[in-house]
Amino acid sequence: MASMVWERLWLRLKPIVWPRWTWRYILSCCVATYVAYCTLFSAPALSSRLPPYTGPYSVGAIDVEVPVETRSIHNAIFRDGGHPAFELETVLFTLYYPSDKDAVSSKPHHFWVPKPLRVTGKGYARVARISNFVTNAMLTFGLWALVGSTKIPAHVDVPLHQSPVVLQLPDFQDYPVTHENGFPVMVFSHGMASSRTQYTQYVGELASRGVVVAAIEHRDGSGPGTVIMKHGAKPRVLHHFDVRHLKSDSQLDGDRFKQAQLDFRQAEVEETVRTLEHINRGGGDEVFVANARSEGEYLHQWEGRLALNNTTMGGHSFGATLALQTLRQGPSKLLPFQGAVALDPGKQSGPLNHDVQVPTLILHSNSWSKSHSIFFGRPHFDVVKDVVQGVLKRGKDAWFLTSLGTSHPSVTDAPLIEPWLLRWTTGSTIDAHEGVNQYVKVSERFLRYQSTGTKRGILSECVTHPEYNVEDKNRTDFGEPMLEAFRKYWQIHVAPCGPEDGEV
Repeated sequence: MASMVWERLWLRLKPIVWPRWTWRYILSCCVATYVAYCTLFSAPALSSRLPPYTGPYSVGAIDVEVPVETRSIHNAIFRDGGHPAFELETVLFTLYYPSDKDAVSSKPHHFWVPKPLRVTGKGYARVARISNFVTNAMLTFGLWALVGSTKIPAHVDVPLHQSPVVLQLPDFQDYPVTHENGFPVMVFSHGMASSRTQYTQYVGELASRGVVVAAIEHRDGSGPGTVIMKHGAKPRVLHHFDVRHLKSDSQLDGDRFKQAQLDFRQAEVEETVRTLEHINRGGGDEVFVANARSEGEYLHQWEGRLALNNTTMGGHSFGATLALQTLRQGPSKLLPFQGAVALDPGKQSGPLNHDVQVPTLILHSNSWSKSHSIFFGRPHFDVVKDVVQGVLKRGKDAWFLTSLGTSHPSVTDAPLIEPWLLRWTTGSTIDAHEGVNQYVKVSERFLRYQSTGTKRGILSECVTHPEYNVEDKNRTDFGEPMLEAFRKYWQIHVAPCGPEDGEV
């Protein structure tokens, strides 16, 4: 009887444990193996992990959200709920900073898309103007499937590096730069439909080379969604919004709305600088107590460690437009920036500020320079070029370059997470990792220049292309190994040396 039972059981199990090798069976095995691997090793199922940082320092990350003195930037009111649209209550930013190589955090890594995912899912539906119950759920599910488990590689809430401050490239082929007065600082502003977590590779790589970066989360309606938190109050969700979501008496048309957003962003930058100054004066413990994100237990050790006299403003797209705006009549007490790194200044973000009197680096993606866009009656490329040449005329160094093979999102994390999808949709031809790496290299060169006044690497080169894809016919050194290494990735349109304004 028992043998008959086993025989019947074997007949049922045999097709499973000893199957026919059909394509369906092989495909099912591959899918099951991949899912098991992703589950065991906490890897994203339909995307790539963010790579580790390559600099000589380990990288720490601290989310900081502190209350500020309430500021009303504009009196516009939301249609739903009646809450002021441009009232600043708190400022939220993530600090990326150098830490010791052996630093170990007891806290989990930050998620690339903050929880809850439905906030960002609904926000992107609003960006696309398709928000409803079904589309919100579909986009939230898509985020969960693609990047729901993706984490930022920085170690959360570990101590700041305690040894002498040294700017150092990861390959150690360049000379180190020692800072006696602390780590150089960059404040970074994200672009439209983005957030503070979407540039973590760029800012984290800078931190791994010895720079402290404060990446701001803007609450001006430009991001997909954010949660405003402060002690003693219920968290409030703020989704992407535009003029359609405001009461009709707001008196904001498209251009005025964008300016209100920029002014709100600038107020957030001012409060970020104020918080960094407070930390540097020894107020780290107070910031930790006030921080609604419950991070920053070692901020008291940051006293005197930030070189706030060497602060750079950075930004991408809408954030680059803001970066230039913060330099108007600067440096100032509230906006003490000694330089700026502007990546793809916006084409629909309002006019660009030409009153720039500090060293400036403007980097265009290939798609940004290649696309002929009329910007307030003139080609956008020409307007950006005029901004940089104006800085040179005022006696400050400035550069305008195009990164070859890149597209507008290349400086973000998105191409690293979904390289094939982004390459197909944006036309980028450069390897995603190399694209970010090139932005980091040139930005780091500029930050070194800010500290030493010495132009090295590509910043020591003269103009190669006065216009996009138009070579300088007066140059005779094309073909030299050093220049060719740069020319593979960059075109230089404006530099402190090269043809004077008006020369071919």
